[in-house]
Amino acid sequence: MKKIALAMLFAGVSLMAADGKALTAKCAACHGASFEKAALGKSPIVKGLSAEAIETALKGYKAGTLNKAGMGALMKGQVGAYSDADIKAIAAYIATIK
Repeated sequence: MKKIALAMLFAGVSLMAADGKALTAKCAACHGASFEKAALGKSPIVKGLSAEAIETALKGYKAGTLNKAGMGALMKGQVGAYSDADIKAIAAYIATIK
């Protein structure tokens, strides 16, 4: 019985795992579909950054401690509702874009 319960728990967690690609849909308006644009002509281009660098930046924006190119307040509003798992999934997805 315990094995079945654990299997169901792991299956549920897998289904609830954040989908990085889906979570980036709203980002494309400013960053481009492939993250090849400098958002609003100000920010650094995200494409080509490591997952770790993207995750660190997104967490900094969410915390309100990062304000690259004066985009801190705007980005805080964009990422404020994301969980740490969401941010990790977003960063991992963007890092795979070639």
